[in-house]
Amino acid sequence: MKVDNGTLNFRVYEDAVVFYGMAEVALPEVSLLAEEVKGGGIAGAFSGVFMGHTEAMSTTLNFRSVTADVTRLMEPRNHQIQLLASQQMWDSAAGEFKEVAVKHLLTGTPSKYNPGKLAPASPTETTVELAVTYFATFIDGVKKMEIDPINCIFFMNGKDWLAQTRRNMGM
Repeated sequence: MKVDNGTLNFRVYEDAVVFYGMAEVALPEVSLLAEEVKGGGIAGAFSGVFMGHTEAMSTTLNFRSVTADVTRLMEPRNHQIQLLASQQMWDSAAGEFKEVAVKHLLTGTPSKYNPGKLAPASPTETTVELAVTYFATFIDGVKKMEIDPINCIFFMNGKDWLAQTRRNMGM
């Protein structure tokens, strides 16, 4: 049996720059668009999910202090962020810990900047929020998820759920 322990460590990259001193990253929440469905022949109402269509996504990068690299993230342009992580799991059959490579790719534009607070011998708790237009996850080099609303892509676990939609629209 394999038991996930969590993230050993991670790095954040943009344009080959490593953001040192990262505290944490809040990954985008993926919520599908839904509409209440009710009418003749339906005994009540239910939430009808629109396959592959997502609510707006955002990510928050939390830094220990204000740096030149952090303020660069507020440039009003698309930023391509790579999050490279090593996750640890316990393999009880082998009797040892194993590591798994996890890569998240994000494209987003800055929407919020909070330089944080100043206090003696304390981190500033600086945050940058990006409005995300692309989000993909790879586990041990295998693409598991790709969400690209602009190009009408919703890929999960080996299937592109909007491939037929793109064909129907002549894409």
